Amino acid sequence: MENAAYVALSRQMTLRRELDIVANNMANADTTGFKVEQLLVGAEIGERARNEAIRPSASFVLDNGVGRDFGQGALKQTGRDLDFGIEGEGAFFVVNDGNGEAYTRDGAFTLDPEGKLVTKAGDAVQGDGGDIILDPSRGQVTVGDDGTISQGGLLVGKLSLARFETLAALSKDGDGLYRNRSNAAPIEAAGAKIHQGSLEGSNVNPLIEITNMIEISRAYERVSKMIENVNDLSRRSVERLGRAS
Repeated sequence: MENAAYVALSRQMTLRRELDIVANNMANADTTGFKVEQLLVGAEIGERARNEAIRPSASFVLDNGVGRDFGQGALKQTGRDLDFGIEGEGAFFVVNDGNGEAYTRDGAFTLDPEGKLVTKAGDAVQGDGGDIILDPSRGQVTVGDDGTISQGGLLVGKLSLARFETLAALSKDGDGLYRNRSNAAPIEAAGAKIHQGSLEGSNVNPLIEITNMIEISRAYERVSKMIENVNDLSRRSVERLGRAS
């Protein structure tokens, strides 16, 4: 196969990956706290074959991983006392799922049978002193924009918010959670505000994603046509060589 066909095939592989990512964005357009993703594409220089030193090396298309836009999503009113939305990019709620700390923008919390504040998946929401325990008998839960939690006029805890100077330190872990798999230490999310009775929507723009899907599909068709032309040219060249001999 010619270098042009190999390069085109490498582009097709990244286009298929891009299409998967766009489809995932579309599927999560209504997911609380979801952050839109895109494929990071680079170039990789292929080495020349040892027995073909006169043929130049080729530049292949390379999948460099997934990038995320942690931009603010729209805050939507829900009226639930245990729904919390964060206003402020790069800030996260801190939870513990039994495997250590994780971070999320999904503030749809509830209480377990012991009165512990947990996520929908049952992960313990963390406060300044660890797990947050609430007693429904104390009255309505009130949370300030700094995360302080009160019941019956008494302070009972404070929601922890964390921020990372480099968001690339976080990796996706499913269920709206992110893990810190680097040596970067979380810092205080100064300036971030918590809105009680609200949830942060996805920052996916469906119109942009539909446009991206169309562009990717057309690009895939063009690359397929290019491979077809290269193969046809090779076939005709072999046929002419055969007639000449």
